[in-house]
Amino acid sequence: MPKFFYIARDKTGKKLSGTEEAATQEEAVSRIQAKNLIVITVLAGEREGVAAPEEISVKAKIRHKHYRISAEDLMLFCRQMATLLGAGVTILKCLDIISQQVASRKLYAVIRDIYKKMEGGFSLHEAMAKHPTVFSELWVNLIESGEASGNLAMVLNRLATYLERNAQFKKKIISALIYPAILLCAGVGALLFLTVKIIPTFVDLFQGFGVKLPLLTQILVVVSKFIRSYLVIMIIAGAIGVYFLRKYIATTAGRRQYEKFLFNLPVFGDFFRVYVIERFTSEMSTLVESGVPILYSLEIAEHSVGNLTLGDIIRRIKDEVRNGKTLSQPMANSGFFDPMAVQMVTIGEEIGELSNMFKRLNTFYQETIDTFLTRFASMFEPMMLVFLGVVVGIMVIGMFLPIFQITQVR
Repeated sequence: MPKFFYIARDKTGKKLSGTEEAATQEEAVSRIQAKNLIVITVLAGEREGVAAPEEISVKAKIRHKHYRISAEDLMLFCRQMATLLGAGVTILKCLDIISQQVASRKLYAVIRDIYKKMEGGFSLHEAMAKHPTVFSELWVNLIESGEASGNLAMVLNRLATYLERNAQFKKKIISALIYPAILLCAGVGALLFLTVKIIPTFVDLFQGFGVKLPLLTQILVVVSKFIRSYLVIMIIAGAIGVYFLRKYIATTAGRRQYEKFLFNLPVFGDFFRVYVIERFTSEMSTLVESGVPILYSLEIAEHSVGNLTLGDIIRRIKDEVRNGKTLSQPMANSGFFDPMAVQMVTIGEEIGELSNMFKRLNTFYQETIDTFLTRFASMFEPMMLVFLGVVVGIMVIGMFLPIFQITQVR
């Protein structure tokens, strides 16, 4: 009967390895699981006879569409892993199958490296932790939780749902902002065209008649000359300014100042606050639902929420929870969260449905952001049209005033 080499963990998390005789790989997995072990790797043959990943993999030529790893690549990888594991396929076989289908050349290399490390005795989360730029703490800790509990397929399903929900939400935000951005660019382009091309043509015409230009026309001429003379310099200076601003924001002090500026903006300040809270509730609902302890969940959220201000608040909340307080108490004391959010977390703690409460909060905040963006887009269009109408009207009046003077003189 064929022998299968396996790597597994017992209930205490200790890593074990050995061989198991079985007719098929699936039977070997069943026999290992019957020993109350969590299967990590099952390979055909003795350890010395195990084929290298390159030998096991499909020999067909892989056609990669791009190099970088996009959010869609990771989302698809997670969903495929969840589906294959749910169908009873071993982790190594899942990695081998998926690596032949990925569109990203870089992700292919990462998956093959994870394969090699797992073949050498690493668990999946340990192998993924070696690629922190690809797999965040959220990924690593959720997968560790799934491996420890024996519910890796279920945890990956939840992670895939989280990634898909976030991707869909981001697309909705981008879609809501595309039209205002196009309208703004078109408006600025039209004004520049009038200033750089049309006004100088009229000025040459007026100089031929030798009339004194009205004040409004003189102002427009001065503005036109200034823009034509210094447009390239202004563009270069603006690009340099943006570059150094981005470099400053990349520092910790600069990031804190930038976030403080955003949160203090009129009207938009509350929007940015809700936006970062939405990400926090989304991560917490996924982590808690996957069985990650609350302190560990807060630790992960602190580093993956993407906002230093909220990260500091989460750290203080975590310290107070560690000292015996409930989660809702430090949330209320922070002053950052809405009373409604605090109340829902309080109820969730009391009835043991904290993950569901975070999920409901996340849905509420997503709807709030979506409503704000929809209203902003609907208000921006008439405001922009009125602004362009006023500016263009002033330019037209300024250019035609000298013509009226010429006709009156004659």
